[in-house]
Formats: sequence, structure tokens, C-alpha cells
Amino acid sequence: MSVEQPAPGEHCFSAKARQAVYQAIFTRRDVRGQFLPEPVADDVLSRLLTAAHHAPSVGFMQPWNFLVVRSAQVKGKVHAAFAEADREAAAMFDANKRSTYQSLKLQGILDAPLGVCITCDRDRMGPVVLGRTHLKTMDLYSSVCAVQNFWLAARAEGVGVGWVSIFKEASLQQALGIPSNIIPIAYLCVGYVSHFKEQPELASVGWQNRLPIEDLVFFEQWGSRDDAQPLIGKLRQQQGLAQKIAAGSQQDAGQDPV
Repeated sequence: MSVEQPAPGEHCFSAKARQAVYQAIFTRRDVRGQFLPEPVADDVLSRLLTAAHHAPSVGFMQPWNFLVVRSAQVKGKVHAAFAEADREAAAMFDANKRSTYQSLKLQGILDAPLGVCITCDRDRMGPVVLGRTHLKTMDLYSSVCAVQNFWLAARAEGVGVGWVSIFKEASLQQALGIPSNIIPIAYLCVGYVSHFKEQPELASVGWQNRLPIEDLVFFEQWGSRDDAQPLIGKLRQQQGLAQKIAAGSQQDAGQDPV
């Protein structure tokens, strides 16, 4: 007896729900300077953390922990750890880049009402983990997936998130009392914002533009490009629509991007 197969796309979301997912992706921003003082309520934060906890993980090891920071004293320690690394980072750029670097606001540690540090416990499931037997870094990538889940859920809630990455690992561990065997993956500044920027801040100041997606897609073998592929035209079309959605065009935001 034959088993009836589901039609392609049968399990997709409704057009409205699907659009909301893409809108969260295209309008997500790394927030540094637009935080408002209003606290993030526990019911909202619980939804964000639950979304993060439902990220995929190698071997279902769920290597993450979530360290919630509200104390001004602790934020001050985290900011001091940032400032130490920030001075060193500035010296790594040439004179022109250094001037631009020093003009950027690269964190909102003291401005955001909330900090969340997402970590990775690489020993959580012992030395042998299904799926990590050969690619040992898969547990780190799993915790990054938790970061992205948190970030997209936050955007849907109207909450801004800024990922601060300019730290010495040991200094951040010391500031937050994190054991040396636990890896801090992301320190996130979290809070409501006055606005979300139309485009990533580093693009708006000319630091770096978004790369053309058609230059990043290969076929069958690394480096093999084929501009005649119909997919390339579709990718260009979708990138234009993504830009319009990010810019807040109500007409285009109502279109289905897929």
C-alpha cells in the first residue's frame, strides 16, 4: 500500500507568519547607543531565554547557560574589561581606521538596563558527544545558535540587543565569576530602544558594506560560480526586497519574500 506524501510546502507557515520571521531577520540590528532606561519585564525576558534554550545543539547537549546581569556594580566590571580590550584593539588598526574605530560606539554595557552572557560548557555531556566526535567546535556553534534565537525573538518583541565581542576571555570570566572551563560566547546588552537603524551601523558609517550575495554562492565545487543559474537572479531580487523591508516600506513589508 502506497503512503501518500505531503505536498511540497505543505508544512510552511501562513504567509503572515512567514513574513514576520523574515521581517525579524532583515530588521535585526546590533544596538549600541539607542537604549532606553525602562526595564525588560520578566515575562518578556522569559520568552527570550526560552527561545534561546530551544536552539539546536550538537548531540542535544544544550551546552549553554544564561547569566543575567542587572547590577550596576557588575556592569561596571564588565565595562572595565571591555575598556581594557578596546584600548588594545584601537592600536591594531592603521591611523585612518583607528580614527574611525575610536569614533564608534561599540557597546552599551552601562546604558542597557540588562546584560545577558550566553556561555558554553564544553564538558556538559562528557568527552564523547554525538555529532562532535570529529568537529570539536560544534558545541561552540550550538551556543551561537542560542544567541541568534535570543536575538531574533528580541527583535520580534521590540527589544534591542547588542553583542559586545571586544573582551579578553579571562577578563570577562573574572568580571562575571565564570569558571575557567566555561567559555563566554556572547555578552549581550539588552533593552528597549528609541529606534532600530535602517541599516547596520558599520555600513552606515562606511566601515564595511554588505557583500553581494551572488559573489558568495558556489555550485557543486568551491569557487565555482555560475551567474546564468536562475537562483542568482532570485537572490538579487530577494536582497532588494530585504533592503526595502529593513527600510520600513509598508508596501514591501507586506510582500512574501519567498
